[in-house]
Amino acid sequence: MKIGSVCVDTKLALAPMAGVTDLGFRTICRELGAGYTVTEMVSAKALCYQDKKSLPLLKLGEGEQPAAAQIFGSDPTCIEEAAAIAGEVSGADIIDINMGCPVPKVANSGDGSGLMRTPDLAVKVVEAAVRGAAGRPVTVKIRLGWDKGSINCVEFARAMEEAGAAAVAVHGRTRQQQYAGTANWDYIRQVKEALSVPVLANGDVFQPRDAVRILQRTGADALMIGRGAFGDPWLFQRAQAALEGREIPPLPPLAERCDTAMRQFEINAAHKGEKIACLEARKQYCWYLKGVPYAGYWKEQICHVSTMEELRKITEGIKRDLS
Repeated sequence: MKIGSVCVDTKLALAPMAGVTDLGFRTICRELGAGYTVTEMVSAKALCYQDKKSLPLLKLGEGEQPAAAQIFGSDPTCIEEAAAIAGEVSGADIIDINMGCPVPKVANSGDGSGLMRTPDLAVKVVEAAVRGAAGRPVTVKIRLGWDKGSINCVEFARAMEEAGAAAVAVHGRTRQQQYAGTANWDYIRQVKEALSVPVLANGDVFQPRDAVRILQRTGADALMIGRGAFGDPWLFQRAQAALEGREIPPLPPLAERCDTAMRQFEINAAHKGEKIACLEARKQYCWYLKGVPYAGYWKEQICHVSTMEELRKITEGIKRDLS
């Protein structure tokens, strides 16, 4: 798959998710088979105003290529400047524009999936990003539409391509659905059939064989795994086995999964500080323990951690009592 001039030699990408796909998690997912990653979304206005909290979100890991820096916003002038800043700060190969975020404070202000209600403005946003990206390809991530009565993904995606988008990723739900119900892969197929640039399919890839099914159903060039990777970055290597027709390996033992979680938190502590890394680990570590019998006590302990040392002790306790 070629996104503009960038060769993406993979079928498996990690979908960008605010508050989830930070440097630590992306690093782990890359090591376990995600061949293409995207940063958390960063506000174009925040970049234009030189917000110091936003810049670290764009930092890529060592050897994290190919990768994209994702920005969001609906002011073309600001988007043009932000695309230039994001490319320079991150060193990313690609600039991605979020037109799929369903969060009310984003979408209701006309950003994220709100742009799907204003296609003409979305075209101007892409054109501006292309100008600011300094030769880097610009991609767009969208949904099916605002709601089931206004599904416009095919014509919207076609307009994005005509505006200069080098690839389009489609989440198979409307903004109104948020993450409820079932992703409609048939609409993604319609987008793929309408475009000449690569299309990435996203939505409801939770098991290795889902990767095979979504590519067969949509004909997409690649797929993006989102919530399925919460606490399960091994889904990438297991999905790769399914795509290659190999035997799907089991999840590693719990002790190894906990060690991987700790490594993720340690990367984040070095990157964003111990306090923030521990606050985020309260949620992220519990994902790693989903479905583990008798893990309730340890999940309760995790919800109160404030230091890396506490996390290490909890990890040793889990490995001692539950492995």
